Amino acid sequence: MQRLFLIVGIFAVVASPGFAAATKSQAVAHVKSLDGSALGTVDFAQTNHGTLIIFDLHGLPPGMHGIHVHTSGNCDARTKFTSAGPHFSPEPKNHGFLVKGGPHPGDLPNQFAAPDGSLHASTISNMFSLGNGKKSLFDRDGASIIVMAKGDDYTTQPAGNSGDRIACGVIIRTIGPKSRKGAKRNAHA
Repeated sequence: MQRLFLIVGIFAVVASPGFAAATKSQAVAHVKSLDGSALGTVDFAQTNHGTLIIFDLHGLPPGMHGIHVHTSGNCDARTKFTSAGPHFSPEPKNHGFLVKGGPHPGDLPNQFAAPDGSLHASTISNMFSLGNGKKSLFDRDGASIIVMAKGDDYTTQPAGNSGDRIACGVIIRTIGPKSRKGAKRNAHA
């Protein structure tokens, strides 16, 4: 009888949603401002419905901010984060949710910072993945997430008239398959 309970107990743990989620790919970005101040984290978790993105940030200007995933894991403040490259888009697409031929896979919905500068929110995207393959954020130079000074209008090229890049975090895989070597992306404007 004890064996039966042990087997049922093991099955319950393995079949539980928490265990399944723990075995899927995960990533984190430690976000910093242009002056190098730590602003919090953005967590990424692969789900059966896309990539869940959870924002836990502070120290931002209050109000709406455009947020985009960029093609390079490089957050050099000396370049005002332009070292992160353009928006993530393995195939040429236009920027914005409201334009024909868009959006870039790296386009995310605007997020709002509270009057105290905190931003606690989540969204999901099925336009990129944390695994391997063409939709993966993890090619040879990685990816980053950028917070913009203003909200994205979802139409203006190339970044939705969202102002300067004010915060950046390199996206680092914490759980998942090993990175592929030599993966390349198509360049786009």
